[in-house]
Amino acid sequence: MNDTLTVRDLHPSETEVARLFLGQHGWGHRTGGAESFARLVQNSQRTAVALVGGQIVGFARAITDEVSNGYLSMVVVDDQHRRKGIGRALVEHVMGDNPDITWVLRAGREGAEAFFASLGFETSVIAMERPRLK
Repeated sequence: MNDTLTVRDLHPSETEVARLFLGQHGWGHRTGGAESFARLVQNSQRTAVALVGGQIVGFARAITDEVSNGYLSMVVVDDQHRRKGIGRALVEHVMGDNPDITWVLRAGREGAEAFFASLGFETSVIAMERPRLK
């Protein structure tokens, strides 16, 4: 079996497989049903998957104007594949290489702050948010 890591854009035919992957890894509350998730992916400018042996082991998505601002919305890696550079590869893939874009995110999970700091993110004292209704 080929254990080579591949990180690439999500293919439209993989949308449902990605939704199921996210549901299996604690993100079902953010994906909704198949139609809702398909719309979420369609309205995201950048979506990516990480594959090992042809299986999805990671997913990331971002929203951006492609010029000045970007929001990194989801970065999910299968627990069994963490600490192998997959999250970093996904983030780097969806952010691309335009240094003029300011990227923001919400790092709410344990260990996320240190992970994103290693990618150049800094804690912001000016960010504000209007949370979604529960």
